[in-house]
Amino acid sequence: MTATRGLEGVIAANSAISSIVDDVLTYRGYNIDDLADNASFEEVVYLLWNDKLPTKSELDDLKAKLAENAEIPQEIIDQMKSYPIKEIHPMAALRTSISALALYDSEADNMSDEANYEKAIKIQAKISTIVAAFARIRNGQEPVKPKKELSYAANFLYMLSGKEPDEISETAFNKALVLHADHELNASTFTARVCVATLSDMYSGITGAIGALKGPLHGGANEQVMKMLSDIGELENIRPYLDKAFANKEKIMGFGHRVYRKGDPRAKHLREMSKQLTSITGESKWYEMSLQIEDIIKNEKGLVPNVDFYSASTYHSLGIEHDLFTPIFAISRTSGWTAHILEQYSDNRLIRPRAEYTGKINQTYVPIEKRN
Repeated sequence: MTATRGLEGVIAANSAISSIVDDVLTYRGYNIDDLADNASFEEVVYLLWNDKLPTKSELDDLKAKLAENAEIPQEIIDQMKSYPIKEIHPMAALRTSISALALYDSEADNMSDEANYEKAIKIQAKISTIVAAFARIRNGQEPVKPKKELSYAANFLYMLSGKEPDEISETAFNKALVLHADHELNASTFTARVCVATLSDMYSGITGAIGALKGPLHGGANEQVMKMLSDIGELENIRPYLDKAFANKEKIMGFGHRVYRKGDPRAKHLREMSKQLTSITGESKWYEMSLQIEDIIKNEKGLVPNVDFYSASTYHSLGIEHDLFTPIFAISRTSGWTAHILEQYSDNRLIRPRAEYTGKINQTYVPIEKRN
C-alpha cells in the first residue's frame, strides 16, 4: 500500500448521487446545466433524496413539509443571542446551532429509514432559518419568521432582510442553491459520510460537514474572493495587485480545482448571474474586474474560474454580507450532505482507512532517570 496525499484520485465509495466525468457535473444523471436553467431548488432536493424528479403532488408535499419545519426553537434563538456575536464567524455559529438543534429533536437518535428521512427534511428546513436569524441577531435585529407561501430561495432572502425579494433576485438565488447542492465526494461530504459510518446520528454528520466546509480551501473560498475584489477596489489596480501576488507566490482564490481540468461547469451560470445583478445594482465594476482577473489568470497561469469566483460578486449584489457566503454554501450543500448520509446508512460499512507509518522504529523504553 502507498499513501496518496489528500486522497487525490482515490475511489473511496460507490455513490449514485452525483458524478463528475470529463468535466461534466450531474445530479442523479441530470446535467447541471439542465437543472440550473430549469429546476427549483426544492425539485433538486427531492431528486437528490429520492433518485427521481418529483411529480407535482410530491413536490407540493415536500414544499409543505419544508415550510412546516422551517421555524427553529426559541431556545436556539436565545442561544445565538448569547454568542459573542462581534467576535465569531457565522460558520462557527452555524456549526454550534446545528449541533444544539439535535437536543430539541426527540427522534435525533432514531435510526429508522423513516426517521432519518424526516430528519433530513427538518435540517434542510431549519438551516436557512438559523443562518438568517444569526445574521439579524448580530446586527441588533430580531429574527424574521419564515413565510410558508414563499419558495425556499425567496424565504431565505425574506428572513435575511425582512422584505420579499424581487423575481430576479429569487431566480438568481435559486440558481445558486441548485449549483451548490452536491459535488460528489468533496471534503465536507466525505466528512459527513465518515461520521455517520460509525452509525452516529444525522445531526452529528451535518455538524462535521459544516466544520469541514468552514475552511478557506473549501467553502470559505468565495468569501476570500470578495475580499480580494474589495482590496483591489478599481480596475486600474488589478495588474499591480496580481503582480505582487504572483511575486509572493500567493494563491488566487476562486481558480483551479482538484477534479476539473478544463473548467468548472457551474462557473458560467454564476458569471451570467453576476453580470445581470451587478448591472441592476449599478456596481458593474465587480463583474468587469472579475472578467479581467479571469483573463489574466487564464492566460498567464493556465487556470480557469471555479464555482466560488463569480458566486462572490453574485451574493454581494444580492446585498448579502460577505461572511455569510460560506453559510449560504452550507444551506445548499445540506441537500447533498443529507442525501449522502441516507445513502451511507442504506449500505453502511465503517470507513477506516490505513496510514503509511513514517516514524521511528525499534524504540525501547528508557526509565526517566536515565533519559538525556
